[in-house]
This record gives sequence, structure tokens and C-alpha cells, in this order.
Amino acid sequence: MSARKVYLVGSVPMADAATVFETVSAALGPSLLTLPDGETGERIDWITWLEPVFRDNPAFELSTETFQLHGLAAKHRRYQLKPGKSIKDVTFDNLFYADVAKRSYATFAALKRASKIPAHVKFQVDLVPAHSVIWLFVQEDLQRAIDPIYNDAVLREIDKIAAAIPHEELAIQFDIASAVFARLERDQATPYGKTKEEMQATFSSIVIRLAEHVPADIDLLFHFCYGDAGHRHVVEPTDMGDMVDYANRLTGQLKRPITQIHMPVPRDRSDAAYFVPLRRLKLDPRTRLCLGLVHYTDGLDGTRKRLETAQQFVSDFAIATECGFGRRDPTSIPELLRLHAEAAKLV
Repeated sequence: MSARKVYLVGSVPMADAATVFETVSAALGPSLLTLPDGETGERIDWITWLEPVFRDNPAFELSTETFQLHGLAAKHRRYQLKPGKSIKDVTFDNLFYADVAKRSYATFAALKRASKIPAHVKFQVDLVPAHSVIWLFVQEDLQRAIDPIYNDAVLREIDKIAAAIPHEELAIQFDIASAVFARLERDQATPYGKTKEEMQATFSSIVIRLAEHVPADIDLLFHFCYGDAGHRHVVEPTDMGDMVDYANRLTGQLKRPITQIHMPVPRDRSDAAYFVPLRRLKLDPRTRLCLGLVHYTDGLDGTRKRLETAQQFVSDFAIATECGFGRRDPTSIPELLRLHAEAAKLV
């Protein structure tokens, strides 16, 4: 077997997209299939940069309700409808993903023409469905009603991205994060369902609607996550079961192909019990599995342990970290990239 493919989830704490493209390509080029722009600058902390979408929206004002991902994470005040406003007054005109993607792709294309990005690598754009964004920004009793309105805006962003960037050069990723998987792990009633089974059905149908809108000749990626605020999960997963079940729903119901599904592996989970659900994973042969088992803090030895356990259940998979690099000390990134390069040789 040749060296494993390496995948970057999204954020890379560097100065700008050009620096990300050149640095990552130099370190990992032959192993890469897609390359994000690093979500640099104000986007480095995932979705927090989207607050103006709600702060500047004429339908919303701050409420007294707060949200906290976990006990050590920052608290955020959620937004409510202004007096006299109703759900029918809520619109989202621009989520800015396409605006950023166009600028970053121009840089990507120029560097590829200069042979600083390998010719086979595609430009990766990461999008976040409504349920994660409004979990942070909107009070709970409004979430289910606002979800489809926000996702209508995500569909418009997909259209703009697909119109601006050559499809053969593009991969669109959906981040399916702790708003889904922490709720499934807790198995408590939410606006999206009273039981885990109801939530699985609701969350998968929402994402299928978005994914079906991506043209079939654009690569489609999914990043599953349990959170990384303060380098802590929102909740610790029992095993990979919820992710496997969700992946099977997407595989079974999507009419278009899935290029890759990424699933995280916690640092302390090199035990077989975590990976056992992979036995019931039913991916299409065209879909690449990626396991987020690379961890900076225990290096190549820890990565090898997790990888060897994973190989008891699946043999062919790409490797990655659990989440983006955005909350890491920027000085750690060169070593982290080197670790990926070395881990890719562990076949």
C-alpha cells in the first residue's frame, strides 16, 4: 500500500491564504487531495466570525439567554426576535462564504499556475449548516423555525461558489459538528427531536437537502466533530456508533456521490471498543474514509497506536487531526505538518 492520503479539516493559523497554500503544499503536497485556505484572520475560530449575520440583522436583538459549549468555554449571549418581529421577518441576505471563496481561489489558482500547489489538489471550501450556527447564536425556542431559513442562504452560497469556481478544481465540505454529535451522545430532547433516532432522522434530512444541492461534478466532503473549544470536546463520545449511523444514513439517502467522510478519534482512544462500530459502516466504494487520529500532543507513537487499532476494523483510510488547527499555537504548525507527513507512511 502506498502512503496514506492526508486531509486538513479547515483552519490553519497563518498570516493569510497564500501562506497556508504554500506552506502546506511544501510539507504535504503529494499526500493531499484537497486544500482549504486556512480560514485565516477573523474566520480562524470557526463560526464566531458569523455573529454580524445576527447582530446586524433587523429582525434580531440580544436576549438574556446564554450558551456555553462546555464548562471551560466562553459564554455567548444568544439572539431573539425584536418586539413586533416574527419568523416571517427573518432573512439572511449574505453569509459571505462565496465572497471569501472567490478571493481565496484566485490565490489558489495563481499558486497552482506557478507550480507551488500540486496540479491534482482541489480547492476546499468549508460550509456550516444552520444547526451549528444557530445553536450558538439563536435562543433555543427559535432554532427549529430559523433553521430552514438560514439553510436557504447556505444554498445560495453554494450556487455562488459553484458559479465562480471551476467544478473540477473544487471540493465543498459540510462541517457536521457538536450541535449534532453532542446532542446524539447525550440522547436528550432537543428542538430537532425527542430521541436519538428522531434527531438522527432530522439532522440527516437537513444535511441531505444541502448536499443534494452541490453539483455532482464537485467533490463532496463531510467533517464530523465533537468540538475543539479550548482543545476539549463538548462531550466525550462513547464510541464511533453515532457517526457510523449518521454516515450510513447519508450514504443510503443521498442521490449523488460522497467523496470523503471524516470521523475524529480522541487522543485517549486507542482501544478497540471505540472502533468496533466501524464494522457496520456501509460506505459507497467511491467514498473515502478519513480518520482524525493524528494528535500533536502524543506525536507519532500515539498516532501509531490509534492507527494500528483502527486497522483491525478498516484498512483503507486517509488521516487527519480531529478538528482544524485554528486554536493551536501557530509555532506548533510546522511540527504538526511534519507529523502528518510521517504518519502518512504508517501503512
